[in-house]
Amino acid sequence: MRDALVFGGSGQIGGALLARLAPAEWRVTAVSRQARPENPDEPGNGVRWLTGELDAPPALPARVDAIFSCGPLDGFARWYAAAGIDAARVVAFGSTSVETKERSDDPFERDLAARLATAERVLFERAKERGAALTILRPTLVYGVGRDANLTRIAALARRWGWFPLPGGATGLRQPVHVADLAEAALACLDRPASHGRAYAVPGGESLSYREMVARVLACLQPPARLLELPRPLFALALHAARISGRASGLGDAAIARMQQDLVFDPGPAQRDFDYRPRPFEPVDAMFRRP
Repeated sequence: MRDALVFGGSGQIGGALLARLAPAEWRVTAVSRQARPENPDEPGNGVRWLTGELDAPPALPARVDAIFSCGPLDGFARWYAAAGIDAARVVAFGSTSVETKERSDDPFERDLAARLATAERVLFERAKERGAALTILRPTLVYGVGRDANLTRIAALARRWGWFPLPGGATGLRQPVHVADLAEAALACLDRPASHGRAYAVPGGESLSYREMVARVLACLQPPARLLELPRPLFALALHAARISGRASGLGDAAIARMQQDLVFDPGPAQRDFDYRPRPFEPVDAMFRRP
């Protein structure tokens, strides 16, 4: 029986990971900002929950076999740099945004990329000092349990309107990745020495255009919604009106421009080092319903 400490266990990736850890001969301690009552139907039933957060953690075990970070990487890096816990193995989720947003026109996106890069550097340096084996996994566009801020948001708006608008030319390639495949990746790399001290892109199993990705989401909804492609000037006017009404908060010009850009990552290193085999993008309605 091995001991695991999980941060971000109440999030979408963390929930999928807990559901696999608890039945697999792991004693699991997870940290949540909110007190969590015992729930026999919850994924990862049997997990010992502690109430706290990375910047104000509760009393934690002095030693565990593995630490998993499924939440914000910068917060985890701050905690890990100062923590005295003994753990030979650390697996942390970052994001491919460390690369895709590094040169964004949006200063907030550039700041995100910089914070991710700094967090990765701090974690690798501190793990090396401690003699710990660290692996960082960088997902692409995450989906699967109705808790993401991208495809689930699109689905929610499409259900409300019966349609969803896109600008013409939204042909940039995407690789949406299911949370279950990410949880499997975290466990698969755990005992693979080739993954120690490395960062990996963990994209989905299929590359498809932004338009096709959204079209599949709309087609799987019950009832299906219609995709409305607008000329770019008309889409810009519609987006401006939506921002004024508060219905497009968080959708900046940089995000619109990226719909024409390929954001594709090579799964080859992860396949080679820990047999990463993600599924193709075959969405169903339940994947985009908030719990």
